[in-house]
Amino acid sequence: MAGSAASPSISIVVPAYNEEEVLQEFHNRTTEVLSTLGGPYEIVYINDGSTDRTLSLMHEIRDIDPNVTIVDLSRNFGKEIALTAGLDQSRGDVVIVIDADLQDPPELIPQFLAEWKNGFDIVYAVRTDRAGETWLKKTTALGFYRLIQSVSRVPIPKDTGDFRL
Repeated sequence: MAGSAASPSISIVVPAYNEEEVLQEFHNRTTEVLSTLGGPYEIVYINDGSTDRTLSLMHEIRDIDPNVTIVDLSRNFGKEIALTAGLDQSRGDVVIVIDADLQDPPELIPQFLAEWKNGFDIVYAVRTDRAGETWLKKTTALGFYRLIQSVSRVPIPKDTGDFRL
C-alpha cells in the first residue's frame, strides 16, 4: 500500500474485545472520515479472543468493505499483544491506533494527519474531560501518570491514551 506525503496510505489498527454493540457504528464513522481524505486506506481489526459476536461482525464488515483486514487471535491475549499483531499486519505509510469502543472519536483522524504533515512523527490525543468516569477510575489514572512520570526518562503527557498516529 503506497501513497505520497500529500495522500499517504493510512492503516487504522483497531484492537477489539467483545465490541459487538459498537463495532458497526465504529466502522461507519471511521470509513466516513477516511473516505473524505481521498487516499488509500485499510482498517486492521484485531479480534482479541472475543466471546460475543465481534468476530462474526468483523467478517460481515469485511465481506462488504475490501479495505478491511482481520487478525483473529486464538484467545484473549490483552490489548498490547493485539496492538502488536495489528501493527505487524499494517501496511500504511501512516498508522493510527484507535479502540473500537468509540471513547475516542474517529473524526479527529484528519487533525492527526494534518499534524503529521506538519512534521510530527507521533501525534496523540489528550483527554480534556473525564466525564462519566468513576471517582476510582479518575484517582487511579492520576496515580498512574504520577508513577509513570517518576520512573520514565521519557516524558509521558498526562491523560494520553492509545489513540495516536
